[in-house]
Amino acid sequence: MSEQGNGPIRVMVVDDHPMWRDAVARDLAEAGFDVVATAGDGEQAVRRAQAAAPDVLVLDLNLPAKPGVQVCKELVGANPVLRVLVLSASGEHADVLEAVKSGATGYLLKSASTEELIDAVRRTAVGDPVFTPGLAGLVLGEYRRLASDPGPATGGDQPRAPQLTDRETEVLRLVAKGLSYKQIAERLVISHRTVQNHVQNTLGKLQLHNRVELVRYAIERGLDEV
Repeated sequence: MSEQGNGPIRVMVVDDHPMWRDAVARDLAEAGFDVVATAGDGEQAVRRAQAAAPDVLVLDLNLPAKPGVQVCKELVGANPVLRVLVLSASGEHADVLEAVKSGATGYLLKSASTEELIDAVRRTAVGDPVFTPGLAGLVLGEYRRLASDPGPATGGDQPRAPQLTDRETEVLRLVAKGLSYKQIAERLVISHRTVQNHVQNTLGKLQLHNRVELVRYAIERGLDEV
């Protein structure tokens, strides 16, 4: 992945409206992102994303050939480090929750300004969850609901979870409470990069793939209430 220190963030834009797609791609390129591909339908999006290997996929949900949530599920399933920012005209709660459960890192409405979009892509690239104001609480509530479901992944014969360090547990607790990496860094008086490293180490130890799974794990263990 192209972190900010190692060249521009690689971005792909997927939307079935050519004028909108081109405008978003142009705005991101002018802001310094490397727009490595665009696509106009779901099948094309999957093929081109696999070939272009973007860091961030800016994805519309309403796509011909294959819906956006399915595109997200397939691509994140095949490449868990891919970050997906949904950029949708729909603020319907069901659409937001479906996108999050399919692996999206964030969800922004198309009414957002260019500056908000650019900031959202930058934050998505480093793993921060980015949601249009008002949707973050909804998503945290869904994390809690998911955590209360037994789910097929928690078999009784699973090995004991590896031991986390005190700092990793502390970071995990704040992630479960819905804080962004920037807020966690400020709270713990450490760098943004250090927070990222702790999260990546924790994901590796717990054999989890993304923030949704991480928050579910934390809430299952009551860490969000401590």
